[in-house]
Amino acid sequence: MDLSELDYELPPELIAQHPAERRDASRLLVYERATGVVRHRTFAELPDELRGDLVVVNDTKVVPARIPISSPRGEVLLLERRGDGTWEALARPTRRLRAGRRYGPVELLEHLGEGRWHLRLGGEPAGETPLPPYITEPLGDPSRYQTVYAREPGSAAAPTAGLHFTPELLALLDPVRVTLHVGLDTFRPVTEETLDEHRIHGERYEVDPGAWERIRAADRVLAVGTTTVRVLETLARGGPVAGRTELFITPGFEFRRVDALLTNFHLPRSTLLALVMAFAGVEETRRLYRLAVEEKYRFYSFGDAMLLL
Repeated sequence: MDLSELDYELPPELIAQHPAERRDASRLLVYERATGVVRHRTFAELPDELRGDLVVVNDTKVVPARIPISSPRGEVLLLERRGDGTWEALARPTRRLRAGRRYGPVELLEHLGEGRWHLRLGGEPAGETPLPPYITEPLGDPSRYQTVYAREPGSAAAPTAGLHFTPELLALLDPVRVTLHVGLDTFRPVTEETLDEHRIHGERYEVDPGAWERIRAADRVLAVGTTTVRVLETLARGGPVAGRTELFITPGFEFRRVDALLTNFHLPRSTLLALVMAFAGVEETRRLYRLAVEEKYRFYSFGDAMLLL
């Protein structure tokens, strides 16, 4: 797939800088793949659109992972906790940092290349919420960058499709939980000329065996977010109930367990947009994104949502 197919024009004013005042007040673009029908609704109306689908959510929790350091002045961004309690992280200014030295609560152990470090952290993460770079305004309430069902700490970024749920809406849907800890590589733009050349980094996941049995036996499954899709399709291909997934979903992919997808609007040239195109079709997705721009939907992490049936 050529990278130009992952491009689209987006007016900067459509990049949401703040979440909707109420989580489920965001807009919902509904697309029926079988008929091509499009409906414009609000997120609170999601239950009216479902057809007995089993809803599956990712209950990972964003850690306060952005830790400032001094001498030299910079920061550490925690990416993933390793099994031995140490972390993998991004740190800057990398060229002025040295393995074996301590910078505040951070002890750098080894430089892994490309600004990545293996490090030991004194205590639990106690930094700031790591908002995406396209959000340039401060977030008044850090809890708005967490889903209301977040339970398992470990992510460097929120599974944003879930940010629209309220406790009341969640109670109506009785979702099943899976866990995938989101790393920033999920959102890293594709810089190679074709998708085939792009390497996606693995992410840790875990699913309760009983939950997987419910999912496997369901007539229809709605995956809330692209991270949930990667977990379910990994297990549907014989993956263990806990491990790492490097599953890279691109157009031409055969979906074995996901029947419907709830997702936000994603950045151009991203692996997330490629996944949506794999599910809905390349030209169909491009058409839906053009329509969303025309209708002034809000884009990215704090933006509106799309339901693909």
